[in-house]
Amino acid sequence: MPSGRAFRAQLVLSGQRELFDYWIRSAGARPMPARSDLDPLKVPRLLSNLGLIDVREGVDRARFKLAGTRLHEIYGQEITGKRADEIFAGETASYWRRVHERVVATAFPLAGVVRGPAEGRDHIVLFWMRLPLSEDGETVDRILCHDTAVPASCDRAGVRRFALRYGRRPAPSLPQRLARFG
Repeated sequence: MPSGRAFRAQLVLSGQRELFDYWIRSAGARPMPARSDLDPLKVPRLLSNLGLIDVREGVDRARFKLAGTRLHEIYGQEITGKRADEIFAGETASYWRRVHERVVATAFPLAGVVRGPAEGRDHIVLFWMRLPLSEDGETVDRILCHDTAVPASCDRAGVRRFALRYGRRPAPSLPQRLARFG
């Protein structure tokens, strides 16, 4: 697993880095913070892009407990209270299942870029980040999400301008699916 510093260096958007830094501070000496350690008012400009997935009953029964207003736009529906398999269906289901299983199994953050984050949403390129949370300090029971989208119709220069406006330059290319499951 890469170190926290190496993971942070791979984050494309300033909002991702801001949330990751807050997540690290909130954890203190523990490997990850608890949900109770987080105060959403400490990252107010990120609230609309945040989600919280409850995985206490396992990834099979994962449910969105909270979802910012931008997530409604990204996924094309209100997702608060819905199970993850209701949101991530069709071709995207196995991708997101692997992402969430990996976060739960490793208790380490993941980030990536994906085109078409949910069925019928191929017009969107999503910059996503998943951060594990644990009340007991060992077992991941929730996943904090940060999702930011750009239109897929943006050419590379358009995506680059977006990334410069909201953070560093993007990854060298935007393949249809990009995530590391090393």
